[in-house]
Amino acid sequence: MSLARRLVDLRPLRTSPAFRRLLIGRTVSVLGGFMTMVTVMYQVWDLTHSSAWTGAVGLAQALPLAVFGLFAGAWVDRADRRRIFLAATVGQAACSLLLAVQGFTGHVPVAVILLLVAAQSTFGALGAPAAGVFVPRLLPRDQVAAGLTLNQVTGQSMMLLGPALAGVLLGWFGTGVCYLLDALSFGFAFYGAFGLPALPPEGEPSRAGVHGVLDGLRFLAGHRVVRGALITDLAATVLSFPVSLFPLVNSERFGGDPRTLGLFLSALAVGGVAATALSGPLTRLGGPGPVMLCAAGTWGAALVLFGLSTRSWIGLTLLVIAGAADATSVVARSTIVQTRTPDALLGRVTAAEQIVGQAGPNLGNVRGGLLAGWTSGATALITGGLLCVLAVTGVAATTPELRERASGDKGGGTGPTDDASAPADGILSGAAATAPDGP
Repeated sequence: MSLARRLVDLRPLRTSPAFRRLLIGRTVSVLGGFMTMVTVMYQVWDLTHSSAWTGAVGLAQALPLAVFGLFAGAWVDRADRRRIFLAATVGQAACSLLLAVQGFTGHVPVAVILLLVAAQSTFGALGAPAAGVFVPRLLPRDQVAAGLTLNQVTGQSMMLLGPALAGVLLGWFGTGVCYLLDALSFGFAFYGAFGLPALPPEGEPSRAGVHGVLDGLRFLAGHRVVRGALITDLAATVLSFPVSLFPLVNSERFGGDPRTLGLFLSALAVGGVAATALSGPLTRLGGPGPVMLCAAGTWGAALVLFGLSTRSWIGLTLLVIAGAADATSVVARSTIVQTRTPDALLGRVTAAEQIVGQAGPNLGNVRGGLLAGWTSGATALITGGLLCVLAVTGVAATTPELRERASGDKGGGTGPTDDASAPADGILSGAAATAPDGP
């Protein structure tokens, strides 16, 4: 196989100028987002020196998504997704601008900072489901996986660059400049989406309010393939997410060296970047189900071996493998959800997947911390990885459609209990869709 076919598939950049603009805008905005994440944590800690307040930052980010996410998805499925995304982007930029103002002025109560973070997260909960339609609507079906992979590799790269850049800028210029740069970065995202055509839902629009949310949940409950993809994601996060265990495992196994601890997260990111950069063969396979199942199982197995390792270089190597498996699983899962969900439910399914992606790691950290308190960090890692492997095996055994290489028709069912086009209360007539990882 030629080197060009081993590297990340660049066809979407060549064939779709609109996708190219979106990717550039998204990449710059994601960089600004990681900078703001670090800056908020730094500022809150500097003001309070309290881990409870820094923990409240995560709560301020997650609560709006959990409370408003599904309703935002239902609204997105009733209107022009492009206009909603542009409005949400303006709202996020305004919140970053206000954060910059308080950063320059100083002496603002921490509660005000958290309120601005929560407001920005609320706009994000609206914008992400709207952006969920972009990739499947702009690219041919055989390039959707490649488009999602490009989103993933740029996002992983910004995760490596953003925090480091924020640290440098904080030392040189302070918090206000970092927030201001994030506000400016949303301008790139706005430009990327501004030239798109109108993107109303294809098919019958969502019902208003709770009815629309329930229609989306019925689709998720009834479609075996999409349901299996989301359960696989929950297995990899709720049952085995390892980040909260890193300090304890580092102390138990690697002498508590802070340099080793700092490399743990970097190793996961390096694995993710490497996997997506070399993803050409996988995105051209056309069968994301087996890829997702194998990658999720590899994630769990790598964490088990990491829990058993006693040498730092072996542990870091296993984390690189885990990061690569996680990134591969995310791309494959996103491809499944986007290609198997009808467009008219795309916003709601994207919102649900967003909630799973936010809540799963948080719950996984709680699970790991509690179990480690009763046993040890290594035991929590090993049992979590084993539970992940068992859960993924169960999904594979009970969902044969995920073991098949054929992708199936968009929104189509694969059997009597997997009928995505069957009406729910006479409303759904082939509706639904997803795009978890940004435009």
